[in-house]
Amino acid sequence: MASSTSSGAVTQPKHGFKPIFSSYFYWTFERGSVHYDIMVSLILLFIFVTPHLWNYGAKPSVVSGPAHPLQVLPQGRGVIVTVQASDVKIPPNASSSQVKSALREAIEPVTGDAVYVQRWETVTDAQGHVAWKVWAHR
Repeated sequence: MASSTSSGAVTQPKHGFKPIFSSYFYWTFERGSVHYDIMVSLILLFIFVTPHLWNYGAKPSVVSGPAHPLQVLPQGRGVIVTVQASDVKIPPNASSSQVKSALREAIEPVTGDAVYVQRWETVTDAQGHVAWKVWAHR
């Protein structure tokens, strides 16, 4: 059975494995045809079945959030994050780069890992606890 294209030319049906495979590869079948439906079904099958069969290496983040809530205030193109001092792991006599790294790690659950810590200072919150006030931006 011959079929016609939109230009009016008559095409012969494809027989054999190679022409059908190339038609699948180049996606030449009309929407609603049996071969089109087969391709869509194979794609959906791939999307929903392969995560159960293959280990893509995706793992949930092991970074636990802070024990106390963070206060985040927007400022210009960045943010000011206030984090409790007890949630920041800074060794005694830490250098400036160590403090910056520890503060970045402490605010990472809120800001994401693509943040630059610009400056910081220690403050006392309303309950009298020591906290770090961190100015950061992307």
